Amino acid sequence: MQESRHWYEGPLASFDTETTGVDVETDRIVSAALVLQPAAGAGTRAATWLADPGVPIPDGARAVHGITDEQVRRHGRPPRTVVAEIALALAEQARAGVPLVVMNAPYDLTLLDRELRRHREHSLADFLAGSELLVLDPRVLDKYVDRYRKGRRTLTDLCAHYGVVLTGAHDAAADALAAMELVRALGARHPGPLGQLTPTELQLRQTIWYAAQARGLQNWFDRSGTPEQVDFSWPLRPARCECGRRVSAGHRCEAAA
Repeated sequence: MQESRHWYEGPLASFDTETTGVDVETDRIVSAALVLQPAAGAGTRAATWLADPGVPIPDGARAVHGITDEQVRRHGRPPRTVVAEIALALAEQARAGVPLVVMNAPYDLTLLDRELRRHREHSLADFLAGSELLVLDPRVLDKYVDRYRKGRRTLTDLCAHYGVVLTGAHDAAADALAAMELVRALGARHPGPLGQLTPTELQLRQTIWYAAQARGLQNWFDRSGTPEQVDFSWPLRPARCECGRRVSAGHRCEAAA
């Protein structure tokens, strides 16, 4: 079998979650999906999860994804089990070197990390066990190649712009599949800045691109007098302990001292 010339023609995985809200530190995973495709245009297979988050699903979140408390109580599984299975599935793709598409990666990956810490007392890095996720974030990639285009850049907006069909938005599997096709479209449309790079090179550059994009947003907040603070970390926001400092090797919590 002839190897694909570009990463966007080869195997990809894509991950998405539906949750109880937008705060990665406190909200919970309700459903998740991991979609796998061995090559562009090939068939896909998906692993899906439904969790009973252990807290009521707010009306606003339910209005987005349509999953009710009754559904998760009846069909959802314990979050401790679900988040571990998700992390192990992502680790398998990391070990295989398959790029992982995650739309707005700092949201989904950070929320998963916090759920693992909450329910398993381990981080996502612990489950990866030395392997590295090669993340492709269509939001970061699009902002880099088309920086000055006006308008929103949600998954729905980007799919419309690149001609990608999104059927059943806010279903985790549907969103994951659309994000995967979106990344393939980005690579094909922008082969110079994106398609010629390896996933490993893109991983490093997206870290830099995201930081620059976040800095621009922070400058806008500062000029407009908005107190919001932007985290420059990608693809996962570092955890913070009770003393407010980032958790790192050798860190001792001052609050617990």
